[in-house]
Amino acid sequence: MIRRIDLREASPSIDYRTSVPRAEFDVEAATHAVKPIIEAVRTRGVDAIREYGLQFDGVDVAEIRVPTEALGEALADLDPGVRAGLEEAIRRLRLTCAAELEQDVTTELAPGATVTHRKVPVDRVGLYVPGGLAPLVSSVVMNVVPAQVAGVGSIALASPPQKHNGGLPESTILAACALLGVDEVYAVGGAQAIAMFAHGAGPCAKVDLVTGPGNIYVAAAKRELRGVVGIDSEAGPTEIAILADDSADASFVAADLISQAEHDPMAASVLVTDSPVLADAVVAALEVQVAATKHVERIRTALQGQQSGIVLVRDVDQGLDVVNAYAAEHLEIHTRDAAAVAARVRNAGAIFVGSWAPVSLGDYCAGSNHVLPTAGCACHSSGLSVRAFTKSVHVIDYSREALAEVADHVVTLAGAEDLPGHGQAVQVRFAGDGE
Repeated sequence: MIRRIDLREASPSIDYRTSVPRAEFDVEAATHAVKPIIEAVRTRGVDAIREYGLQFDGVDVAEIRVPTEALGEALADLDPGVRAGLEEAIRRLRLTCAAELEQDVTTELAPGATVTHRKVPVDRVGLYVPGGLAPLVSSVVMNVVPAQVAGVGSIALASPPQKHNGGLPESTILAACALLGVDEVYAVGGAQAIAMFAHGAGPCAKVDLVTGPGNIYVAAAKRELRGVVGIDSEAGPTEIAILADDSADASFVAADLISQAEHDPMAASVLVTDSPVLADAVVAALEVQVAATKHVERIRTALQGQQSGIVLVRDVDQGLDVVNAYAAEHLEIHTRDAAAVAARVRNAGAIFVGSWAPVSLGDYCAGSNHVLPTAGCACHSSGLSVRAFTKSVHVIDYSREALAEVADHVVTLAGAEDLPGHGQAVQVRFAGDGE
């Protein structure tokens, strides 16, 4: 069902980054496949988008922009229970986003000398929502809410066209857009959607920033277009790591490993534990629970893949070293004093503490964001938040007297860099003082 890796006798000098399970996710190789798509969209616009929609999604979309009435109809037809769940997810995420929104900060360095760190929302964003094996309606919430709270003035969203829905994106995705007041929605998927956002095509004007998860080709397109447009991260197939000791409930651990394996055959599910007894119990629980799930083959493929495994460690300390090296998208802590252990984690997209905070809570209603860095990128990148939709601007306001106080320093430093024009730009302001 799932392989084991025994690191209990590993050398202290081992590099755990090369020892833990990891998927073969070669974004660089995929960029070669997406380059012609990007170029075609740049040069031929909607015609190229339609051709790729037919090729990859099996749908010839006559109009890539979703009609406003289709959004309203989808919301009207939405199951009341799904609507209630979305509304609660939106409410909770709005609260955390509002709390995270940074205020302007002004520093007075001397009388008449201030620098203000100002936060400014991005003008226009393109949000991508996958629609492959699972129509991720929750990703609409996770992308749109922080953009709205940040104050973004123009929001466009793209999701793949679906043959069973008449060439429109999934109905639940359309309904969520309507619920959130997003009316610029495109039936465009994959790399062509990212290219449409980056270069502009047809009714879709160019955006400043693209966010949202996707498959390897979406990630490759974002990498290729970085610089043409801002991106959040190269989020790839989902992953979960669980650090557990012998106090963990094996059935909980198994269910949580399955929850992420359910996403994609390439999804990664990793258990790090110092308890061989727990490892055996989790394997036994997996056998029972996987057989009872809807997506058995997809889950088995993910669990049996090289990206998944049970890693045996000497103790929780070594386990922390392993999970910090792995830098999981989602990390659960199922140990004694889980909060204290979680406080020692440096690298993870999101940390779920204890038995009652499963990753699936974060996927929907925790109030956290589920668009997170994957493939070890949590060692340097953060998950999507309201901050991703703002940029910082320094506003420098000096009086004549305040400039005079540091004028000699500016002139001296400009001379040290052999940039006399820099110094002259200060000196000219005081040229008449000696007369």
